[in-house]
Amino acid sequence: MEITHIIAAVLILAAAFVIYTYNRLISLRNMADTNLSNIDTLLQKRFDLVPNLVKTVKAYMKHEREVLETITRARTEYQNAQTLKENAGADEKASRALKTLFAVAESYPDLKANQNFMMLQEELVGIENKIAYSRRRYNRTIMIYNMVIQRFPSNLIANLFNFETREYYSPESDQVRSVPKIDMQGGGS
Repeated sequence: MEITHIIAAVLILAAAFVIYTYNRLISLRNMADTNLSNIDTLLQKRFDLVPNLVKTVKAYMKHEREVLETITRARTEYQNAQTLKENAGADEKASRALKTLFAVAESYPDLKANQNFMMLQEELVGIENKIAYSRRRYNRTIMIYNMVIQRFPSNLIANLFNFETREYYSPESDQVRSVPKIDMQGGGS
């Protein structure tokens, strides 16, 4: 009779472990999806501001066409992105282009004084901070999710239910990691 109790206890513990691990994996996967969706929402909000920013800046920065075109291209790349890597690449290009734009704007006193430009700049800075926070949160969630999938014995449950590791949100190439160079003489980056 005691052996059956031991076997029953082992089976109950095994079932509890499977249920706990499965539910943890589901929770982490859903957190990752939510975090990625938050990044997407913020990126869309940022890119929705781009046409207003470009329109405001165009009148002042006739010689800085390359900066404005880079921002517009990044917006188009984001809208056409099919993968997380393409999305991250467009995000990074836009961040760099916006930083360059704001740096170049320093040499245009009339633009810096423009109320619309100041409001757009302030809103974009706030969005950039939220995007950076959301990227870190997503990557932290993915790190935990991937560790649970790869560690023994939870990897057995992950394999059983076809959970797969996910990639981090990161730039698509080393090029987007470089610091933008600003030429205050001839315009552009």
